Amino acid sequence: MNAEDPGRIVLLTASHRVAPGLLSWPAWQALHAADRVLCADREHPQLPYLREAGVVVEHAEPAAQELVDACAGGRSVVVLAGGEGSGSLTDGLARLAGSGRVRMPDLELLPGSYDLPGARFLDLVQIMDRIRTECPWTSRKTHEGLAKYAIEEAYELVEAIEDGDRDELREELGDVLLQVVFHARIAEEGRQEDGAEPFSVDDVAATLVEKLIHRHPHVFGDETAETPEDVHAHWLRTKAVEKQRASVTDGVPLGQPGLALAAKLASRVRTAGLDVTPPTGEGIGYELLALAVRAERDGIDPEAALRAAGRAYRDAIRAAEGNG
Repeated sequence: MNAEDPGRIVLLTASHRVAPGLLSWPAWQALHAADRVLCADREHPQLPYLREAGVVVEHAEPAAQELVDACAGGRSVVVLAGGEGSGSLTDGLARLAGSGRVRMPDLELLPGSYDLPGARFLDLVQIMDRIRTECPWTSRKTHEGLAKYAIEEAYELVEAIEDGDRDELREELGDVLLQVVFHARIAEEGRQEDGAEPFSVDDVAATLVEKLIHRHPHVFGDETAETPEDVHAHWLRTKAVEKQRASVTDGVPLGQPGLALAAKLASRVRTAGLDVTPPTGEGIGYELLALAVRAERDGIDPEAALRAAGRAYRDAIRAAEGNG
């Protein structure tokens, strides 16, 4: 070793969202080549895997100057950062470097593992599990008690989309996702009184993955689809085989808003190629039904159209009130 060489400090980080031991090749190279490997956390999840790989790890939490001294003479020291990082150490190293009085070792921040897309979803599941266990309000909620919130959040999401507010859109998507995770967490406990089998958010995701693959044979199989219409036709054929419905109206929720219900029924009729004349009668309901069927035929969402008109009406009311 060169006595004049200030050495090298490697701050090794690893994502807690990736299974311990799954480190990058540069990380393993740095660990095996280091003169010393230090870790302040005795419970660090990587430690058992490092020991299994023959890497000797010292339990130590050196100050910045101590770490610089440990590198003197060209030595390499790897510091395994904890889940909260090594803020005090890096701040200390920055102060030493800024003082100009210390010959600093080479400093490298080496990510040992990276988050995959969707990794923060693991945090969400973990947080939901803790809240369900420890929060007095959350722990008592049932599927039935939460149902109204799912409807509210869906409407708020639609409003964010129609407003074109991307910040609001991101937040409302999170609120809708919360409903999914919340219901899945409740379902994980099952229901002893009716013998319902428990399932988890992983089961929900697995079911969705299977459905998406099955309904996209042009992506995951041998079929071809050149246009959006081809894709839609694939989807309808596959769905018909899966559901084996006796009527085109099966699966249409009757509890949805009236205009949306009328348009959905009209869409089912048109897609199936049926010749069904909408019923007529006295009253505004039949007039609205005819308007909804006409709108669907013309490619207009009657529910969205009415909301747009309602917004204009709201603005007119505010203007009449002098609210601008």
